[in-house]
Amino acid sequence: MFEAIEATALLRAVLRDSCGSDAIARKYLIEAARQGVDPLDYCAHRFGMGNALVWQRAAEWAGFPFAAITPSRIPAPPIRRLEHLGEARSIRQTVLGEELMFCAPGFERVLNLAVARRGRPELTRHLRFVPPDAIETGLAAAASEQLIDEARQRVTRLWPRASASQDLPLGARVTFVAALFGLIVLVLAAGLVARPVLVPVVALLLMTHGLLRLFAAVPQPVREPPRLLADTELPFYTVLIPLRDEAAMVPMLHRAMSALDYPPEKLDIKFVVESRSAPTVAAVKRLLGDARFRLVVVPDCKPHTKPKAIDYALPLARGEYLVVYDAEDVPEPGQLRLAASIFAADPSLACLQAELIPENASENALTALFAGEYAGLFGRLLPALARWGLPVPLGGTSNHFRTDVLRGLGGWDAFNVTEDADLGVRLARRWLRAEMFASRTYEEAPLGMRAWMAQRTRWMKGWMRLCQRGPTSRFPNLSPNSRGTSSAYRNSVATEFWTAVLRARSSLEFLSRDGCWRAR
Repeated sequence: MFEAIEATALLRAVLRDSCGSDAIARKYLIEAARQGVDPLDYCAHRFGMGNALVWQRAAEWAGFPFAAITPSRIPAPPIRRLEHLGEARSIRQTVLGEELMFCAPGFERVLNLAVARRGRPELTRHLRFVPPDAIETGLAAAASEQLIDEARQRVTRLWPRASASQDLPLGARVTFVAALFGLIVLVLAAGLVARPVLVPVVALLLMTHGLLRLFAAVPQPVREPPRLLADTELPFYTVLIPLRDEAAMVPMLHRAMSALDYPPEKLDIKFVVESRSAPTVAAVKRLLGDARFRLVVVPDCKPHTKPKAIDYALPLARGEYLVVYDAEDVPEPGQLRLAASIFAADPSLACLQAELIPENASENALTALFAGEYAGLFGRLLPALARWGLPVPLGGTSNHFRTDVLRGLGGWDAFNVTEDADLGVRLARRWLRAEMFASRTYEEAPLGMRAWMAQRTRWMKGWMRLCQRGPTSRFPNLSPNSRGTSSAYRNSVATEFWTAVLRARSSLEFLSRDGCWRAR
C-alpha cells in the first residue's frame, strides 16, 4: 500500500498538470506496465516532456541533486562487455578529487533511493540524477578510444582473413590482374580467332547474369503477411542514421522518423555524426528535446567510412532489432512494425531487406534508368536469391537485423566500401537467412553522371575487393548447425557460384564502362 502511494506521488510530481488525480496516475502506471516500459520513459515520450525534464522532476521529488550532463572528458576504465554499453544507467567519475555516481534510475529505483535518502542523508553528496541520454553520451565520450578501436578492428579480431583492412598478398594481386587481362584478351579476340570456342565462352559470361534475372522474373505466389504485432507486443527497435556533412537533410529525417507507426517509448533513434561535421552535429542537437532521438558523435579518425561510424554506435544500440537508414531515406510508416512482426513469426530469420525506390525517377533519363534497375534488383532478383538459398547482397540501407546476430557477426567491416555486400556474404557463410519483405523506402537516385560514376566506382571497388579474397578465405572456421553437412555443402557451393558470377559481372561492367569492349 505504501509503495502504491509513493508510486502515484512520484508520477504526479513528474507529470504535474498533466496528471490531476491519483486515479489518473494509476491509469498511466498500468498503461506503462502493459507496454513493458519504465513509467519515466513512458512520461518522457508520451507527453513530449523529454528526458531532462522528467529526470529533473524525479530528482526533486526524491531529494537528490540533478545534472544535465556528465563530466565526459574524464577517461573511463576499460569496459569488459562493450556490446552492452547502451544498457548502462550509471557512470562513476572522480570530480575535483571527489568520487561521484551519476545515474539515470528507473521508476522503482527512484522510489528505493528516496527511501534510502531518508535514512542516509549523506547519499545526496555522492549521487547525482542525470537523464539516460546523458549517461550514454558520457560513457561514449569517456570510452571513445575503446569504441573506435572496436569499430575498426572488431571484424579483423574475430576473423583475421575476412576484413578489407588486410592487404592482399602479392600473389593474389598478380593473379587478379592476370585474370582481368586474360578476360580482356578473350573478349577482344572472340570475334576474330577461334570463334567456335571463344564466342560461346564470352556469350556464357555475358548471358549468365541475364539468365539469373530472367529466372528471377518468373512470378511467384504471394505469401500471406504475418499478423501485425500490437503495441504491447512490440520490442525495442534501434534506428541508426549515419550522417556526414548533411545538415540540410536533418529536418526531413525528423519528419520521416516521427511518422513511423511504432510506440515512441520503444524507439531508439540514433543520429551517428562524425565530429568534423559541425553543422550536422548542431542540426541534430536541435532535435534532442524529443526523447526518441539521440546523438552519437564519432571521433575524427580514419577510415572516414559509413561502416566505421555505425560500428562505433553498435554497442550503444538498445533495441532487440536494428535498422540502418541513410540521410535521404523516407521509409514507409509501417516498416518497423511489419519487420518486427515478421521476425517474431520466423525465429530463424536473421535479416530483412526492404525495397528501395528512387522517388526522383522522373527527374531525367539517368534517374529513370536507375529506378528501373532498382525495380529489377529489389523487386525480382534479391527475392529470388533468397528463395534459392544464395547469398543476398544487401542494399546499403533499410537492412533490418536481429541485434544479437549482428553483434555475433562482428558488425560491419569498417574498411569495406560495400559493407552491405560483405555482410550479406557473411550471413550466408554462417548459414543465416536474409529475405526481402514487402515494405518500401524512398530515396534519391544520382542526378548526374559524375555522382553516378562515383557511386558505381565505389561499388565496383568493394565488390572486387570481396571477390579477390574468394569465399574460402572468408570465415573458414564455421560451425555446423542443426541442418547438418548437406546444408553446409549447399550454402558453400552457392557462395562459390555466386562469387564467380559477381566476378564475371564486375569485370565485364568494368570493361564496358571504360570502353575496352564494344559489341559487334
